[in-house]
Amino acid sequence: MKAWLVEDWCTPEQMRWADLPLPEPGPGQVRVKVAAAALNFLDTLMMAGRYQERPPLPFTPGVELSGVVDAVGTGVELAVGAGVCGLVSYGAFAEYACVDAADLYPAPDGIDLETAAALPVVYGTAHHALVARGRMQAGETLLVLAAAGGVGLATVQLGRALGLTVLAAAGGAEKCALASQNGAAQAFDYTVPDWAEQVKAATQGRGVDAVFDPVGGDYSAAALRLLAVGGRLLVVGFAAGAIPQIPANRLLLRDLSAVGVVWGPWRRRHRAAAAAQMASLFDLWRAGAIAPLVSQRRPLAEAPAAIADLGSRRTTGKVLLIPGASV
Repeated sequence: MKAWLVEDWCTPEQMRWADLPLPEPGPGQVRVKVAAAALNFLDTLMMAGRYQERPPLPFTPGVELSGVVDAVGTGVELAVGAGVCGLVSYGAFAEYACVDAADLYPAPDGIDLETAAALPVVYGTAHHALVARGRMQAGETLLVLAAAGGVGLATVQLGRALGLTVLAAAGGAEKCALASQNGAAQAFDYTVPDWAEQVKAATQGRGVDAVFDPVGGDYSAAALRLLAVGGRLLVVGFAAGAIPQIPANRLLLRDLSAVGVVWGPWRRRHRAAAAAQMASLFDLWRAGAIAPLVSQRRPLAEAPAAIADLGSRRTTGKVLLIPGASV
């Protein structure tokens, strides 16, 4: 099979397009013929050796996929031919991948398999952030940073479905318009110096009940100042590159919380709860309350260019890599 290989910590263009043996599923695993692999910002970190989980070298990157079960190991109930989507620790940027059966979910009826690859990570993260960690209630106000990215748009859509008033912040008028089209009540361009003051004014000076923050850096400091008394800063990631230092005195004086959101490890510790979470998200998809925006479908062979675009924030929504597609 064809697959991308990281032989040493590297940039996307330093990966190698390799011919590898077809993998064989072990106990509790299935082999998936990949229909699509979805890109995530963590892919850029993992191949550079800067993610919290560092696979043994060499490895094939990619953590999110969809496809058809091609072979099964012992102790697996999934049938050959079943359409699935889900997660791998790594290995999705290939024509075939071996996956623990517990990390896969039956693709919902009516969704094409390629689109199904865009569901698990972003909507799972959004649900975990808003429901389990943020404990948000209908009628509260949520500010989503980087709202035009994959996880940002998923959070905007899910927040609206949960009955929240969703405010969005994104870089540039085009991205703000995209967030508005996906359910944000108002969108703010954070390339404008006074964007935070605009958000505060939109809440009549009260502030927001929670901020979904996958960006970090100076944006986290601004977000903290935008929280209403009792608000929650949902710390999802650091796409800006800088890990913010959160002043404890501000948390104390305004009864605030800074809450870490890390969906992947939670999902592995709570398999049944994660399966129920995904079933709930699939129900919302069937009802039309959420719908992944796939902005690009590119051949698997174009992975380096696609990952570089994602890392430099030149993409919106989700980007999919399609094995077998023509370059």
